[in-house]
Amino acid sequence: MDASGRLPVRRTYHHGDLRRTLLESGVALARDGGPDAVVLREATRRAGVVPNAAYRHFSSRKDLLQAVRAEALALLAIAMEKELARHRHGQTAADRARTALRAIGTAYLKFAKAEPGLFRTAFAVPGEPETTSNPAMAGRSGLNPFQLLSGALDRLAAAGVLPSERRPGAEYLAWSAVHGLAMLALEGPLRRLTRTQTREIGKRLLDMVENGL
Repeated sequence: MDASGRLPVRRTYHHGDLRRTLLESGVALARDGGPDAVVLREATRRAGVVPNAAYRHFSSRKDLLQAVRAEALALLAIAMEKELARHRHGQTAADRARTALRAIGTAYLKFAKAEPGLFRTAFAVPGEPETTSNPAMAGRSGLNPFQLLSGALDRLAAAGVLPSERRPGAEYLAWSAVHGLAMLALEGPLRRLTRTQTREIGKRLLDMVENGL
């Protein structure tokens, strides 16, 4: 910063650096304040460039917000992959399939609690359906959160835990239940519960999802 407390304006960037810097600024804004906090002018201020420079990469606030949303979904996918890696065990295919589904749900709830601003941004912003294959929304495996959930349900069906006739559309049932709990814990009456209470409710909800499917 200079003597007036303002961020210095960066005059030069390597190719692609400015877009990434603006995106990182947008992610930081979303992390602190959710989707409403993602403002292009503030992102350019944090990046230390004049607004006109940003328009070469993001033509509007909506463009930046969609890019931040994709980044939030990618971070959620990575969190799911890490949880899956921690729980790759079970004696039978059915045990492993059940464990995978629980890992997906557990990671979703943990991410919502740990990153409420990014979580809200990931799902409060209209955009392309999560069923599409968009590398920007994917984790290290190349899959987005919806695809990771679908894969876990496919394994349940292949192991005979989930009847094949009940497999179609099961993603939306599981997703709705877990997302509902996440939002109640963030913004609804469950936000006053302790971390332990929320975790126990989460475990019971995942039991209900598995048994209900």
